[in-house]
Amino acid sequence: MIRQNGYVVRDLDAAIAEWLAIGVGPWITIGPLEQGMLYRGESTTPTLTLAFANSGDLQVELIHQTGDAPTAYKEFLDSGREGFHHLAWWTSDIAAVEADVRAAGLVIVLQSDGSSVAQFFYADAPEVAATCLEVMELNDMTQGLADHVKDAADTWDGVTDPIRKLF
Repeated sequence: MIRQNGYVVRDLDAAIAEWLAIGVGPWITIGPLEQGMLYRGESTTPTLTLAFANSGDLQVELIHQTGDAPTAYKEFLDSGREGFHHLAWWTSDIAAVEADVRAAGLVIVLQSDGSSVAQFFYADAPEVAATCLEVMELNDMTQGLADHVKDAADTWDGVTDPIRKLF
């Protein structure tokens, strides 16, 4: 089941404002933070600020990268695009899913380097679906964040505290 749509944006504040204008919120933000990753097999450490909200059961993620560290996000922006970037699934057995993805011949373009609290990877997607397909490890931390974001959306009055910094 698709759990998240991810958007890569140049201006996080403007993107959040656009989503709030259509009633999606509140936004839970994280960062800026440096995150160790592998981009096309090479080590990279981008600085990211993330924002999460839910629309029903679907989580929406906004990703804003600062700096020039090579990533799938920078590659996307450098190609002249902005906005919808990936579909995401969550799994408790990320190693098995990664093996299946590789066996299917999909190319892993970005993944965690093992230093974060949750493992993830992005694979090139068929053009009709998205730019990338993301798989995120579902563990206590990621499930807790997902529950927090959904609960915030479910109980939001549409006005109070539309942007909430997690850390």
